Parts: sequence; structure tokens; C-alpha cells
Amino acid sequence: MQQDRILSVLGLAMKAGKIASGEFSTEKAVKSHQAFLVIVSAEASENTKKMFRNMCSFYQVPMYLYESKERLGHAIGKQYRASLAVLDEGFAESLIDKLKIADKTE
Repeated sequence: MQQDRILSVLGLAMKAGKIASGEFSTEKAVKSHQAFLVIVSAEASENTKKMFRNMCSFYQVPMYLYESKERLGHAIGKQYRASLAVLDEGFAESLIDKLKIADKTE
């Protein structure tokens, strides 16, 4: 149940133009201080997870591992997405709250 809320908030953020998706765009958003949250697919390669973990800790952007590439992509109207950045503080805060709850229930 909580998972569907996270995916639907991602969909809303995408419609509002507040999502950067794909490795290159996500990285650019973090490095240009536009990202308030990074979500990396739980299926992403260890290299990808490590790269974003290091980058996000350096730039002090919260990062969560969440869902399959297919479900992340589907939520924002794309095919597969291993990473995405949320570019809006309100959406990011709402997602972080939900992700913390989802983390505890898994």
C-alpha cells in the first residue's frame, strides 16, 4: 500500500516537471544542487549504487534504494529507470516520509 503511494507521488512530481531521470540527468541535478532527493532502483548495479551513495553524501542529498527499475520507470511514464532525482522540496519531503515508513515495514 505504502509503495503505491510513493510511486503515485513520483508520477505527480513527473507531471509537474520536477523529476530528472536516468543516470546522467540525476547526476547533473545532484551536482548542480537542484536535487532534493535521489531514488536509485534496488536492482541497480553495485557500481551505480556506490556512485550515487558517494555523490549524495558529498552533496548532502538524501538517497534511497527503492523498487525495481521497471516500476520506477513505469511510475514516471518511462520504460526502465535505475535512478531519478526529485527537483522539488515539497515532493522530496513527502517522499522521504513515505520512504522512511516503507523502510521500516520491509
